Amino acid sequence: MTSLSASLVRGALLSPLKRAGRPDAALPPDRPTRPAAPVAPGPLAAYGRICGFTESGALPLTYPHVLAFPDTMRLMTGRAFPLPVLGLVHTWIEITPHRPVEPTEPLELTVYAQELTPHRRGTEVTMTTEARVAGELVWESRSGYLSRHAPRRPEPDRASTPSAAEAGANLPAATANAAGRPAAAASPEVLPARAEWPLPGDLGRRYGAVSGDRNPIHLYPLTARLFGFPRAIAHGMWTAARCLAETRDPAAVRTVRIDFRAPVLLPATVTYAADAAGDAFALRGPGDRVHLVGAVTRKG
Repeated sequence: MTSLSASLVRGALLSPLKRAGRPDAALPPDRPTRPAAPVAPGPLAAYGRICGFTESGALPLTYPHVLAFPDTMRLMTGRAFPLPVLGLVHTWIEITPHRPVEPTEPLELTVYAQELTPHRRGTEVTMTTEARVAGELVWESRSGYLSRHAPRRPEPDRASTPSAAEAGANLPAATANAAGRPAAAASPEVLPARAEWPLPGDLGRRYGAVSGDRNPIHLYPLTARLFGFPRAIAHGMWTAARCLAETRDPAAVRTVRIDFRAPVLLPATVTYAADAAGDAFALRGPGDRVHLVGAVTRKG
């Protein structure tokens, strides 16, 4: 059993023992760190192929998140983490690449739980990942995960309402903006279509083999049904990576913001839509159902 699979099992066993929304809830102070090491070329090449990235030399914008995800899961499934990982919803991700990172550079990765925030549908936790080279912060991301439960008292309305979606931290997931966060993209339904992508039924298994995320909701219809999905669903981070693979001049990207909105049931055909500059984008399904919306800001 891989370390990530072991974390999922531990999280499933501990989830019934945790009660989200406790007023005395506190985040663990731990900051798991992966020692500095160059990126293995084989897995990186396989990731680039399945996500559509070109071999430009620098790491894909999403790849440090993938490298650090096993440590993120170990933290979130530990006894000290206050939220049950079962049913945790990956709502959004923000990425800040401070500079391009070459695969040969020794990358040190650190993850930690940044804050707990009341949400009108429960409690949201922000998880942070930082990548350093010789002490220099070269890349960082923040991700929002929502634990749905009855709030202790009414909260101000959030920017959007989550719907059942991809499983982040890799359990059945959905998406909503968090209060105070920048909106990803306006009017995703009216962005012009740029490409149509057929997604095979085994996409979840193929991406899971590359990323290490073999959550059962992504693998087979039978295992997905155990978590309430009629068929296997695509990884949210695959949909994010595939859209970002279309971004022009990734070295000029200052920030990325992506909000997940609805699951992609496999097999499927989805439409990538974007503005003329490619800095506002969306992934749509049949009937213009919006699966994600995203926005890129640029340096200069």
